[in-house]
Amino acid sequence: MLRALRIRSRLRRFSRRHPWITLTIRSVMIFSAAFGGAYGFITGSRSETYDPHSFALGASFLFALACLALATVSMRMRWLRKKMRKIELHNEALADRNWELKGAEEHARSLFESQSDLIVLRDSDGLITSVNDAYCALARKSREALIGTRFALPVLEQGAIAIEPSGTRVHDQKIDSAMGPRWIAWREGLVRSDAYQAADLQCVGRDVTDRAETERAMAEARDLANSANRAKSKFLAMASHEIRTPLNGIIGMSNLLLDTALTPEQATYAKAVKTSGDALMALIDELLDFSKIEAGKIDLEYRPFTLAAMIEEITELLAPRAQARKLEIASYVDERLPAEVIGDAARLRQVLLNLAGNAIKFTSVGGVALIAEPGIWPGEVSFLVRDTGIGIAPEAQQRIFREFEQASEGTARNYGGTGLGLSISERIVRRMGGRITLESAEGAGAAFAFSIPLAVAEPGDSAASPFLAPDLTGKSVMLVAPQTIEASLIARRLGRWGAQTCTVADADIARALLPERSWYAVLADCTGSDTRLQDFAAAASRHATHRIAMFTPSARRDIPTGIMALFTGYLVKPLRATSLAARLSASGAALVPELPGDNEPAIEPSSIVSPQTVAPRALSILVAEDNEINALLIRSLLTRMGHRAVITTDGEQALESWIAADGAGTPYDVVLMDIQMPKLDGIAATKRIRALEAERSPRRTKILALTANTLVDDRYACFEAGMDGFLVKPLDREKLMDALAAIPASRTIVA
Repeated sequence: MLRALRIRSRLRRFSRRHPWITLTIRSVMIFSAAFGGAYGFITGSRSETYDPHSFALGASFLFALACLALATVSMRMRWLRKKMRKIELHNEALADRNWELKGAEEHARSLFESQSDLIVLRDSDGLITSVNDAYCALARKSREALIGTRFALPVLEQGAIAIEPSGTRVHDQKIDSAMGPRWIAWREGLVRSDAYQAADLQCVGRDVTDRAETERAMAEARDLANSANRAKSKFLAMASHEIRTPLNGIIGMSNLLLDTALTPEQATYAKAVKTSGDALMALIDELLDFSKIEAGKIDLEYRPFTLAAMIEEITELLAPRAQARKLEIASYVDERLPAEVIGDAARLRQVLLNLAGNAIKFTSVGGVALIAEPGIWPGEVSFLVRDTGIGIAPEAQQRIFREFEQASEGTARNYGGTGLGLSISERIVRRMGGRITLESAEGAGAAFAFSIPLAVAEPGDSAASPFLAPDLTGKSVMLVAPQTIEASLIARRLGRWGAQTCTVADADIARALLPERSWYAVLADCTGSDTRLQDFAAAASRHATHRIAMFTPSARRDIPTGIMALFTGYLVKPLRATSLAARLSASGAALVPELPGDNEPAIEPSSIVSPQTVAPRALSILVAEDNEINALLIRSLLTRMGHRAVITTDGEQALESWIAADGAGTPYDVVLMDIQMPKLDGIAATKRIRALEAERSPRRTKILALTANTLVDDRYACFEAGMDGFLVKPLDREKLMDALAAIPASRTIVA
């Protein structure tokens, strides 16, 4: 069956390919049948032997053939009619489809021509094949005049060109039009209307003049804001320099005055001058920090530092202020934290000093605590500054983080301040990757907390020895102290070390508890010493191996001499963890509890001469300073340190003095170079000295910058000019001493 169908299909294909052969075969067959029938009929009718039967059979056969032919023709005609009906129906469907396509084409063309975007199609030769009305209107030409031409809109300015991953070309052009210059954003891509024809380039443009004008206005506003920021920074830097220069004289001269023999009244006045100068200096630093943050110029330095030591140093630095207000201040650093971390220690110190300083300022009773613990995320450290001060109302807790804002007008009147400290601290913490939170209520104190990521320092990054906590597991320790912030932190630390801590606020109760067990150590707060404390200390000597007295530096003079003989050691508040661990170690009992100055008369701190005042080696120092008061101050400081100073008032004199000393074979060891001076500034003078050194001798003179400018750009300018260090005015005596002492061992000194 399949074979027959294949043969039939092949015959049909053959007949369609060769219709003349089919026509010839059909013609021959019809002619042969007609000729044979007619010939037989005629021949039979002429035959001499007429046979009616044969004649009838022949006529019947011919009639049958005729009927068969008619039936075949009728069937063929019916089949053809059916086929024609199908063709007519198909033609009607095609006609309907054609009308639909025409309608869709007209709709698409109307949309194409009514688009507000510019649309133009070009062939492979760049000739326009189609445009819409918007393009014609912008070109000010008719469609007929544009089609078939290479017309292009006049371009006033060409923007940047970009190619998308799909191959679409995107660019902006500023063109000239009847409405004036317009910005057009073009998207150009290839489209193919026929598979057998080359692709056309379709260009679609959108008028983005408003957007371009907005972007231009925003750019101008940004440039104006940047210019204003630069002007503000420049003004603040100039104002800082002009204020720091006389302030350097005020603070420096007051320090020198306090080192002389003064009457009590004169000393009070001199201290007031110094305190006012320090307050003004702090205000200037806050304003400069705020301007740096506003200008986005706050940069972080990532260096390894000891976290516990930094927090304890902050506590000790603020301790005199707190103790002068009868407040306690203490710190606690969790032992789970790494000893060395990597971060910006200076900025972190600034934030903690600000938060703790504010806590002291707004606290009249109680104390302040600085706590560092592991954060909730790996590599994160959480800091908490808690106080028992006046607290902050809920409605003011968000406002105090804004610049120049305080909790209330009464707070500003009673406590003073600019309202910049918290704003600066909040932005620094945010720059470090954290956020400050506040929990407070009026009259219930405040707790400022923030967490920042601090990476663990590698073992080779720092030479600091790790802190080893003592093992006090199972040992009993009695803490005799009022229930204050520091006592709670000491008890918490002892608990972390494994001790069984008993905190007692009353000395009589503590004395009664001594016989109950064997005490490994007893820590007694001797700040408010009385006879009961002496009796307790005497009784504790029979029950405790380690007996440690705790007191503040100011309370030392009030402690009777006999009481100290009853203790095996002492600790100065606020306590350091390393000192507490050393006193509680096995060798701590052998320490003699003698204090410096036990047998010496008390003297004022201002009259104490530091052993570093006299330099181990006198240096020959050239000072370039145009301000007479600052020059006098520097000369006095250097003379007191044992150095030889030569003063010059401008850069040219400094350069001439350096050349003369170098030529005479007695070069200067150090040059203290002011940056802003008449005739020749410090930067230019330093560059000339370095150029002369490169030509004349391999010896390099140490040059330290003296400037009131504290911006980072100023430091970079100094180091690029060839300076080795940077000293900021007002000049700090200790920093100057450290810088001069470090010169033989260090090439670059920053103080």
